[in-house]
Amino acid sequence: MRLIHAALPALLVTGLAGALIAQPGGGAPGKPDPSVVTAGSYTVDPGHTLVKWQVDHLGFTPYFGLFGSVTGSLTLDPKNLSAAKVDVTIPVSKVTTASSGLTAHLLKPAAEGKPADFFGAAPADAKFVSTKVTANGTSATIDGNLTLNGVTKPVTLQAKFYGAGKMPAMMGGKEGLGFTATGSIKRSDFGVGYGIPMVSDQVDLEIVAGFNKN
Repeated sequence: MRLIHAALPALLVTGLAGALIAQPGGGAPGKPDPSVVTAGSYTVDPGHTLVKWQVDHLGFTPYFGLFGSVTGSLTLDPKNLSAAKVDVTIPVSKVTTASSGLTAHLLKPAAEGKPADFFGAAPADAKFVSTKVTANGTSATIDGNLTLNGVTKPVTLQAKFYGAGKMPAMMGGKEGLGFTATGSIKRSDFGVGYGIPMVSDQVDLEIVAGFNKN
């Protein structure tokens, strides 16, 4: 009996959370169904949009970190996907890794008369603006310009539709939309050459991007 009484509060909390999140018909509100996507303008969901970057570290391990708190917009018409526009801003100053020492090094101030090893103490936000979208079913090739560390270069991303639907009422009830994307850049192209070739010049990108309709 004591065991039941001890477990009861946890069961009640779990049940309440399930009831709040549950949607009519059950399951998650977002579905991998492009037919539910509607035309219009969308805003990046900064709490659920991440940019993962990965480098080869000394040939021993693939090491990765994250950029979050992304902001921006998407204009989309399912009947004219080639006209879609993406414009996102990535706060480089909020880069994070699993190592506090490495994170600090990424943002370490430049020594007098020298460039910073990586981004420096007060890096400008990075920005990606699409210039062309080529759709192929639920996938698309997105060409655009990436500005990073004061340098702008063309970058191509391979994007895939992930899901769409109406957000739960407790989260605003707006239409939601999400994609994944991959790509790669050479960090030396953007003036970040520290440690090459011991740490790879190529940086592989994996992106999860969530949007809410305006």
